Amino acid sequence: MSASGWEAVIGLECHVQLMTRSKMFSGAPTAYGAEPNSQACAVDVALPGTLPVPNAEAVRMAARFGLAVGARVHGVSVFARKNYFYPDLPKGYQISQYEEPIVEGGTVHVRCDDGRTLDVPLVRAHLEEDAGKSVHDAFHGATGIDLNRAGTPLLEVVTEPALRSAADAAACMKALHHLVVWLGVCDGNLQEGSFRCDANVSVRRVGDPRLGTRTEIKNVNSFRFVEKAVEYEIERQVRELEAGRAIVQETRLYDETRHQTRSMRGKESAHDYRYFPDPDLPPLVLPEGLLETERAALPELPGARRARYESALGLSAYDAEQLTAARGTADFFEAVLDALPGQAKLVANWVLGELAAALNVGGFAHGAGPVSPAALAGLLGRIVDGTLSGKLAKDVFAAMWAGEGDADAVIAARGLGQISDDGALVAAIDAVLADHPKQAEQFRTGDEKVFTWLVGQVMKATRGKANPARLNDLLRRRLMD
Repeated sequence: MSASGWEAVIGLECHVQLMTRSKMFSGAPTAYGAEPNSQACAVDVALPGTLPVPNAEAVRMAARFGLAVGARVHGVSVFARKNYFYPDLPKGYQISQYEEPIVEGGTVHVRCDDGRTLDVPLVRAHLEEDAGKSVHDAFHGATGIDLNRAGTPLLEVVTEPALRSAADAAACMKALHHLVVWLGVCDGNLQEGSFRCDANVSVRRVGDPRLGTRTEIKNVNSFRFVEKAVEYEIERQVRELEAGRAIVQETRLYDETRHQTRSMRGKESAHDYRYFPDPDLPPLVLPEGLLETERAALPELPGARRARYESALGLSAYDAEQLTAARGTADFFEAVLDALPGQAKLVANWVLGELAAALNVGGFAHGAGPVSPAALAGLLGRIVDGTLSGKLAKDVFAAMWAGEGDADAVIAARGLGQISDDGALVAAIDAVLADHPKQAEQFRTGDEKVFTWLVGQVMKATRGKANPARLNDLLRRRLMD
């Protein structure tokens, strides 16, 4: 809400590139980064006589998303032709869905940076094909057309105009991105355009039920830029209205260098696209049993898993949040915990600490690094049984990461086992106290700080192998004798 008495009304249209190997209506590949126009087949370039065939895997992914957001997944939906003319759309129309989409309704659960939670209602999610790409900077005085992307499967997710701030719009985009990656329907690569967002923005006086004239900010592929773009557009519209000027319904682009939006073209309405059912495609009828299969295969969703980590495992809200930031992290954590039950906090600390740091340096995803869940569980088991201290465990982990074998092999090869035997520890303590009687007497006369120094001397004498808990207990007893 604006201090000047204006309220923003924001809705998002997120374009989710589905993670299929072939296109929405053809068998052409969808791999990113291929030579221009090397992945466009006869169907994609609209040669006469070609006919589209829907991609079954894309349909399955759309149904999976619909079930995850609690939407109505229609057993029958219809593909339509959305007519407009751009050089990167060879047919002169895009195959999309309009009046009868595959997914209708549903809710996305949003966690805002300030701790609030929002349930943002969805209008729909429909299947469509992507357009190609116009390349303006490759040729002097000319525009190149790359049709590799033409026909790539998209799921367009449309929210109700229920958001009221730029920060909430960015949080909603993040939540949708997190969900589609978690479900395995999208790789979520923002730089490659796998997840893009159009933001529809209008403003109105606080308390006015009527919607203002909206503008659409097109193709933003950054959470930060969505927030900046919406923020600027709200301020721009308020300035225009307070100056007595009308808002023009138009499509705008976000200039990330100047952090402002600029006009791109007049915004079309639905009737401008002349939607009508595609005569080449019969109604899309979901196969019998598909919804039941997809419902049974749905993974535990991030919110439910986060709540379980807190309630059943006793983890902090912060740890639960970090562990569910990516499904790979959560799955790795659970695989380690399955082998080491009852040690949720220890496992969480290592998965979010030592392991995460090593994965980050090596550029690995969870599960792809050289230390498997079973191997990490084996290492942590040696902390639990007292064989290793936390410090020695980090040295063993580094050796495991370097390929020197599992925890037991590294411990044996390097002689890194922790000393927990009381007799051996007492012998080491007595030797240190004999060498440093002055410091021992200082402790006995009340200088507590010298205790840490004496612990360090025993650790040095045992080359860091002394069990810290037993060492502290035995040293204190010997000093009190």
